[in-house]
Amino acid sequence: MKKNIFLLASALIFTFSFTSCRENKEVSTDETIIEEMQNDGAEIKVKDDGDKIKMDNGEKEVKIKTDDDGNVKIKTDDNS
Repeated sequence: MKKNIFLLASALIFTFSFTSCRENKEVSTDETIIEEMQNDGAEIKVKDDGDKIKMDNGEKEVKIKTDDDGNVKIKTDDNS
């Protein structure tokens, strides 16, 4: 009986230790905007090896620019 309880406790400990070590991916705002525009069927143009991204779905136009320092600028224009 003690052996069964020990095995059950060990299994629970290993189960919780592996599930608690999962990485939670943090999504930045620019990645969120790009994903939303892709889901809306936007036309996406990428320039300068990904430093400039222009997306337009007819209702909304979004421009994302990354400068040399890694700063991200997001400009949104509503065409409504």
